Amino acid sequence: MARQPMLKFTKISRDMPVKREADVRREDFNEIYREFAEEKAAEQASRCSQCGVPFCQTHCPLHNNIPDWLKLTAEGRLREAYQISQATNTFPEICGRICPQDRLCEGNCVIEQSGHGTVTIGAVEKYITDTAWEEGWVEPPKPAVEREESVGIIGAGPGGLAAADALRRAGIQVTVYDRYDRSGGLLMYGIPGFKLEKDVVLRRNEQLEAGGVTFQMNCTVGEDISFAEIREKHDCVLIATGVYRSRDLGGPGAGLPGIVKAIDYLTASNRKSLGDEVAEFESGELNAEGKRVVVIGGGDTAMDCVRTAIRQDAKSVTCLYRRDRSNMPGSQREVANAEEEGVQFAWLTSPKGFTGDDSVAGVRVAKMRLGAPDPSGRQSPEEIPDADYTEDADLVIKALGFEPEDLPTLWDTPELEVSRWGTIRTDFRTHATALEGVYAAGDIVRGASLVVWAIRDGREAADSILEYLASRSAGIAAE
Repeated sequence: MARQPMLKFTKISRDMPVKREADVRREDFNEIYREFAEEKAAEQASRCSQCGVPFCQTHCPLHNNIPDWLKLTAEGRLREAYQISQATNTFPEICGRICPQDRLCEGNCVIEQSGHGTVTIGAVEKYITDTAWEEGWVEPPKPAVEREESVGIIGAGPGGLAAADALRRAGIQVTVYDRYDRSGGLLMYGIPGFKLEKDVVLRRNEQLEAGGVTFQMNCTVGEDISFAEIREKHDCVLIATGVYRSRDLGGPGAGLPGIVKAIDYLTASNRKSLGDEVAEFESGELNAEGKRVVVIGGGDTAMDCVRTAIRQDAKSVTCLYRRDRSNMPGSQREVANAEEEGVQFAWLTSPKGFTGDDSVAGVRVAKMRLGAPDPSGRQSPEEIPDADYTEDADLVIKALGFEPEDLPTLWDTPELEVSRWGTIRTDFRTHATALEGVYAAGDIVRGASLVVWAIRDGREAADSILEYLASRSAGIAAE
């Protein structure tokens, strides 16, 4: 392939990989974007301005060396591009698919600010790593020296897996404990296949196993094994459970059948796609087929729910959100994809209750307007008097976000300090908790957040654990 000169953003326009037509992609759970061809990836990478202060890198939680691997891609040096990408990101092929680049790297691209259209960073990142897998460049962790120290990681989500990878590369013996039957956490069961096909996650799980990571699946801490036992078995423990307790919604009729949690709905759908027997799906409880579906919420989870319902052949899908489109917390790219696929959005609406006898039949909706800004600067929604209406519904999905479970109680460990929000309290520099040799990372510390932040936290926590183990070994040697 011919080498591409850089700084071509004034001559070449931004171009994304081809997106499958909406009426085609709504029929399956396959990813909606096709792969870049080699020439197109190089061409788009060549648009990078190679600026002296790369805002894309600064606004990436992992501080990926984006200009470097864009330049290498433009020059056809894909293996080197992958090595640069993998150096700072444990799972670049996953971030390339699900990161909200429009809010992070691409949203802060210098040429985007100058009006030339951002570099398609996420699509190139995905292309680089998918090529690396195809060419066999991605290898399991291979420590130069095996060490006797062991670390127990509670939670097989992105934070826990990122830490496991880093610790194994240093020769540490790693055991991951997780309540589910497959590792990956929300990557496996929370994010639909049209954003992240599951073989992408499965091959990373297999690679970690091949690298020596031990997985204890179907293992609920506090039931199948105590937290104290895990501490006793390992030199260090990392808590990376994520946050799974769904925020609830009250009001008249809130307990009616047909009102379900987003995590239950998405998990059932993903399990079905993986070929599992899912009784709640087969019974129709967690299946949108033929139903009038209402999703309550405005984040990325709500977008996952509405787009899943479309693919399950729902009769209609409506999303209620209490603010307007510009104030929606979810990715605008995902909103646009949902609209293309047939989702209806009811902006400035808030549920007040539910109608129905034996099961839900509708949502009582209040119309809202934006009033004075709240402490964060966002305008607070306020109800418009006497403007209520009923939105017909056979299935209502609550996608209102997640909160941490009460781990000190569930694990019979009251000395594990938590914040007033229930998240685990840690030293923000080291991720160390109040317990000796116990660390925490990801959503269980920062609250529900992005996968890329969990990866960063997991990598940082692994570094701190290695420092702790080294200092402890030095202390023992000195004695």
